[in-house]
Amino acid sequence: MSSYSERARAILPGGVNSPVRAWNGVGGEPVPIVEAHGSRIVDAEGREMIDLVASWGPAILGHAHPTVVAAVKEAAARGLSFGATTEAEVELAELIRERYAPAERVRLVSTGTEATMTAIRLARAATGRHKFIKFAGCYHGHSDALLVAAGSGLATSGVPDSAGVTPGAAQDTIVLPYGDEAALTAAFAEHGSEVAAVITEAAPANMGVVAPPAGFNRLISTLCRNEGAVMILDEVLTGFRAGPAGYWGVERDHDVAADLDPWTPDLVTFGKVIGGGLPVAALGGRRDLMEQLAPLGPVYQAGTLSGNPVAVAAGLATMRLLTDEVHGRVAEAATSLRDGVSGALTAAGITHAVGSAGTLFSIFLGLESAPVTFEQVAGQDTAAFARLFHALRREGVALPPSAYEAWFVSAAHTASDVDHIVATVAAWAQSERDSRGA
Repeated sequence: MSSYSERARAILPGGVNSPVRAWNGVGGEPVPIVEAHGSRIVDAEGREMIDLVASWGPAILGHAHPTVVAAVKEAAARGLSFGATTEAEVELAELIRERYAPAERVRLVSTGTEATMTAIRLARAATGRHKFIKFAGCYHGHSDALLVAAGSGLATSGVPDSAGVTPGAAQDTIVLPYGDEAALTAAFAEHGSEVAAVITEAAPANMGVVAPPAGFNRLISTLCRNEGAVMILDEVLTGFRAGPAGYWGVERDHDVAADLDPWTPDLVTFGKVIGGGLPVAALGGRRDLMEQLAPLGPVYQAGTLSGNPVAVAAGLATMRLLTDEVHGRVAEAATSLRDGVSGALTAAGITHAVGSAGTLFSIFLGLESAPVTFEQVAGQDTAAFARLFHALRREGVALPPSAYEAWFVSAAHTASDVDHIVATVAAWAQSERDSRGA
């Protein structure tokens, strides 16, 4: 164990401040990162690596973009926190609404967990109901009612998925298999008058990237509207990354092209990209729902650092730089990397599937087709992924340290970055095939 690991574990539980950073899914000892620029990170041992973590999504422009850094420095020089409204937070909220039409009103918070927790509270207050539906494999932060796992059957009351979560906190949570239209319809048939909301990731990206089955999000919207429930769309990870208007925008554009009226969520949560690497998240949605938040309405939510001026400066600078051209570069890099890696694995005879949603994708080793449910995702070969993780790291490529994550690219990733990653995957795949043949 390194001296860093010893120090970290002597003061931080597990040596980390967020569990996936411990590398439990891949083995080995994590090395701290000391700096990052563009598509590269540098660890404490001086190794420079092409980064495919991107701070789990926010670094869509690349790390330490000069314009974003300058905006942060300028804001910090004016004061780190005021505990009062600033013009910049209004501008960021306006920019979110401009690019994401269903967000008629916006409340800035600091974390995605705060946003989804508030959305659930708001939906319950607006409907006067207690139950809500979530899907197995979709992660919506670590508030108690959302930390539940699926049971057997089509619709099962949740059981706590974390120690410290009481049965009472989970008893109103109905967990369904993702993408199962029959299960969703049956749940509304049985519990419709009790359901306050359905919460879903716009495209699941916390069990690896899963493309929603065609029409599934539309069905959620329709059932919620017909039954008087609230559709909460979690775009904390996909918002302004899967596409210019998140994954909702991807489906909207598809619907328009097919001469269909676009469906819309009632509430939507954002994070990651809108903070540009600093802690900013948001809840947005229908005006009549959002104006039930205090101080206009009876639903209380507050935060000393909500709309923090330095964090908002990073988010505002990032969002302003996210032009159609930049989104196009991200899409091109993601497509080239996804197709290149898949092609290299196929050429070596390595069984795998690709999950893709907008510019987000995941590689599922050991699966023959793209998964939809968490049960299917769990059938992937995580041991093979761990071998791939370490093989790429030895060659200067930093993958997310879990098989259940997206591979994140940015506008800073170059064609040569992509070529190097694909060549490294190809070499690993050949070695993997040879070892299996032996």
